[in-house]
Amino acid sequence: MRQFKVTAAQDGKHVVKASSEAFPGLNQSDLFRALKHKDIKIDGKRTSSDIAVKEGQLVEVWLPDELFDGGAKKSAPAEEAKPEKEPFKIVCETNGLIIVNKSQGIAVHSGKSTGEDTLIDLIRRKTKFKEAELCHRIDMNTGGLVMVAKDKKALADAVKLFKDGLVTKRYRALVLGTPEGGEGTVCDDGTLMYEVTGFLEKTKDGKVYIHDTKQPRDLAIATRYRVLETYRAAGPDHMDVSDIECELVTGRTHQIRAQFAHLGYPIVGDGNYGRAKQNSFFTAVDGGKVKYQQLFACRITLGKIPRDNIHFDVSGKSFRIEPDYGVMLKRGKKR
Repeated sequence: MRQFKVTAAQDGKHVVKASSEAFPGLNQSDLFRALKHKDIKIDGKRTSSDIAVKEGQLVEVWLPDELFDGGAKKSAPAEEAKPEKEPFKIVCETNGLIIVNKSQGIAVHSGKSTGEDTLIDLIRRKTKFKEAELCHRIDMNTGGLVMVAKDKKALADAVKLFKDGLVTKRYRALVLGTPEGGEGTVCDDGTLMYEVTGFLEKTKDGKVYIHDTKQPRDLAIATRYRVLETYRAAGPDHMDVSDIECELVTGRTHQIRAQFAHLGYPIVGDGNYGRAKQNSFFTAVDGGKVKYQQLFACRITLGKIPRDNIHFDVSGKSFRIEPDYGVMLKRGKKR
């Protein structure tokens, strides 16, 4: 292991670049391999992402000493040397908003400390929007669309949109089984979905439970869904795997993940509400383990926005992406 302190000239550079400058004898492939195995620490905290470092931070690189001097040990295969995905991409910029596609594994804001930059930190640093504010949140391990206000005035007007029910969010997910049940309903855009309801309990330590009948302090929840495609016998014990689209009627903590697990259709790769044995059946597209729940915020639709709202320019518009599923479906056949 060797370590170095980030210099003023390295401030803002990604940890692999800074480490390469500190140790010229190291191959970048070895550094990316170290990242993959969390063998790089920044101020004592392990990281698996090629994040930016700041002046004065202590970086530790836990690799064999011979590699620092260009030793003979073979570097990792080329496929392991690939850098991590960009933490976000700008999908659209409007008068008051930037709508970004967030990668999985990036926290949107500083809640529980991860020791890494959050989405809002990165946006403020990497773009010209230094006063950017989140309009809403999605889970760290959920990928997809996030609305970000350019400043506090834009945020205030965005909050009004959510309060007045003018923002509709849809998600895509891979779940075990083929969901059934719920009451048929026609969504605002004419899509036929099934609405499932229940009651959500959130404990003081942040755990979420779903009940069929209301318990004290429970919050009512409602989710609409439709099955887009089913892959026969693609899961453990020859279970089907389904690609579903969901629309949030209410937006509670972990609502989609907890509710579908409660209904018997857990999201593939969900470490909290799924079962580890079932998740371990699946293989990631890169041949490794499935790291994240297969859930993506794929569509944001705006209703009829008043002219006095700064976001009037996106009245009636819809923004969407395709989910970047990272799972190989074994024996999967579409039906």
